[in-house]
Parts: sequence; structure tokens; C-alpha cells
Amino acid sequence: MRKGIYILPNLMTLTSMFFGFYSIAASFNSEYTTAAWAILAASVFDVLDGWVARITHTATRFGIEIDSLADVISFGVAPGILVYSWALRSFGRIGWTGAFFLVACAALRLARFNVQMGSTEKKHFTGMPTPAAALMIATTVLAYDELLEILRNLQLPWLADAVSADYWILALTFTLAGLMVSNITYHSLKEANLKERRPFGLLVVIAALLAVVAYHPALVLFLIILSYVLAGIGEALFGLLRRRKATAS
Repeated sequence: MRKGIYILPNLMTLTSMFFGFYSIAASFNSEYTTAAWAILAASVFDVLDGWVARITHTATRFGIEIDSLADVISFGVAPGILVYSWALRSFGRIGWTGAFFLVACAALRLARFNVQMGSTEKKHFTGMPTPAAALMIATTVLAYDELLEILRNLQLPWLADAVSADYWILALTFTLAGLMVSNITYHSLKEANLKERRPFGLLVVIAALLAVVAYHPALVLFLIILSYVLAGIGEALFGLLRRRKATAS
């Protein structure tokens, strides 16, 4: 600390914190779409601060600590207040309990990450990362109306009525909180080595994905995050079944 701090990565972290706080303020003003987009913006800068620190070799203990504090705000408190204000307020005590449980599990997840950093959390995550949980909440808010419209156009009114009820959002909140503190393994962006050569077709696929996101941003982002959440659960179940077969044989 006597030598000072690195400005660029910590500026990215503070920007992520700013968008998290902005999301909270927007939720208080019932501007839920704005609050959700602010969480997405916070996640972008959360990725950037880590990349910048690694590329410029400016990772420090101070940066790790401020990053965790920013994540508690942007990916714990902000989505907790958003989901409570948007959907869980009508549930009364169980609604704010669910929102608090999400915040508490995000803080516990980050504390465990800091303790395990450099060992089990080197290239993959133990438990769902807090930005993924926050993005699941944010994209659900953004894609909600579009999902209802699709279900009604598919002549599935019973499913549309189920989605329009807020019980599944309450269940989703508790599920995301539990996944963050679970032992389920989730993949990290650190596993992707961007310095290696890749097939040309991969760039075409990425360009096509960006075009689809630009055409239907809310729905596509919701499906991407949902796929990530389900992929971790699917891999855990597959691993459990494989271990049971190995034990039985």
C-alpha cells in the first residue's frame, strides 16, 4: 500500500460497483429494466478488471479484496433488491427472506472463493459464480414479457399462466442461492486460452451469435445464462450417476 495501487484494474472494479449501485437506485424507483441492464453492465466490467489485471500483471491482494466487495454489491445486493422489488414483494416475509438468502449466499460464495483462490478455484468454480446468479435474475426480468408472448403464441396458455405467476421466481431465487454455495463445479473463462490458434469457423460462429444477440438481446441472453446454470447441474448429475455405476460394478 505504501507504493500505491494500480489505477486501471481498480477503476474497472469501481465502475462495476457503480453500475451495481445504479441498479439498486433504479430498483427503488421501479425502473426494473434499467436495473437489470445495469447488472449486465457491471458483469462486463467485472470480467474486464480481471483480464486487465492478468494481462498487465497488476493483480494485487488489494485488487482481490476490492473486487469481492464490489461483487457483493453488484451481484449480491443489487439482484436481491431487484428480484424483491420486481416480483417477491407480494410474498411478504418469505419474499424478503428469499431475497436476503440470495444476498447472504453471494457473500458466502465470495468469501469461499477468496479462501480457495489458487487451489481448487484455479480454472473452474466450486459453486455457481455470483455474476451468473445475478445475470440469471437480470435476464429473467428482461426476457419475462417476451417469454409470456412466445408461450401465448405457441397456444400454451396454461404454461403462460404458470410463468406469469411469481412462485417460480421465488423458487428460482432460492435455487440460485443454493447453487452458489453448493459444491457443483462450473466452468470459468480462464479455461479458454485465447492465445492459441482456433479454427476459422469458430469466429464465424461467434459473429453469428453476436448477430442473434443483437436481434433478440433479452431472450438470447436469458437462454445463454440459463444454459450455463443448467450445464453445471447436468454435469454434476452425470458425474453422480457415473460414480454410482462405478461403485455398483
